[in-house]
Amino acid sequence: MRALPRRPEVRLTELGFGAAQGGNLYRVTTDEEFASAVDTAWEAGVRYYDTAPHYGLGLSERRLGAALRHRPRDEYVVSTKVGRLLVPSPQDAHLRDSDGFDVPASHRRVWDFSRDGVLRSIEASLDRTGLDRIDIVYLHDPDDHWEWAASEAVPALVELRDQGVVGAIGAGMNQSEMLARFVREADVDVMMCAGRYTLLEQGAADALLPAAQSRGVGVVIAGVYNSGLLSRDRPPADAVYNYQQAPAELIERARRIATVCETYGVTLPQAALAFVRRHPAVVSTVVGVRNTSQVVEAVRRSEAVVAEELWDALAAAGLLATAH
Repeated sequence: MRALPRRPEVRLTELGFGAAQGGNLYRVTTDEEFASAVDTAWEAGVRYYDTAPHYGLGLSERRLGAALRHRPRDEYVVSTKVGRLLVPSPQDAHLRDSDGFDVPASHRRVWDFSRDGVLRSIEASLDRTGLDRIDIVYLHDPDDHWEWAASEAVPALVELRDQGVVGAIGAGMNQSEMLARFVREADVDVMMCAGRYTLLEQGAADALLPAAQSRGVGVVIAGVYNSGLLSRDRPPADAVYNYQQAPAELIERARRIATVCETYGVTLPQAALAFVRRHPAVVSTVVGVRNTSQVVEAVRRSEAVVAEELWDALAAAGLLATAH
């Protein structure tokens, strides 16, 4: 386990459990499937679990809380997010959610990075999970709300952290530039960077990772497979990148990376997990899982031993910006 440099009492396992699928991301996941996935992850030693109100309009939080309720509370870390309040919308309950989750549209998401919005969001998350505290709280996708988030949400989270209501604070985004700005300008402890530091692309290495390392801010890497492009041993023609059909040139690049990986006896997904963990600022890698088989696969991949020479070979082939 790795401790957050600024909050050493918050310790994360190298592999984190991403619970978006517990909110029926793209398709239905049963209560039994999700509970079994959590049980399997626990047995494998995973102690970091990430969720959000956004995931299934609260369904992921409810399921995760139920699955962890009888576990020793001091033995695991849970992160959730603020910035989207769930407002009841009973008139739409007969419809399906339009944001990618197969759940009734019984609530609508409302952006709110105000102090009151943060307090209400955390209170609701505590109620849904049934937990006594939240270990990490991230601002969720504040891309279009920098001023609001920086001037109101961050101070509110700092206050809650200082009161012991939450253990650590930060932001989670699908970009790295604003995350780096939070590191430079705000009193934060940990950033969740999705898809911008992977075996395919290393944009976060330009500003976010150096800033985080110099300021003692931990970085959690999510989206390590770039939404799916790096999730198979050999990327198919219909591979997904950034939640859309992957461009042909990216598929070809991923296939070339896979070929080099094969010569060193590892698969593309195994190398993808191993690569991001090499950076000293990275404290955990969160992988989204839906059921027991996906957990077993994620654990197996994360335990692979990857030769250091692989990174030099990829760099020499022009497939990796740097071996470091």
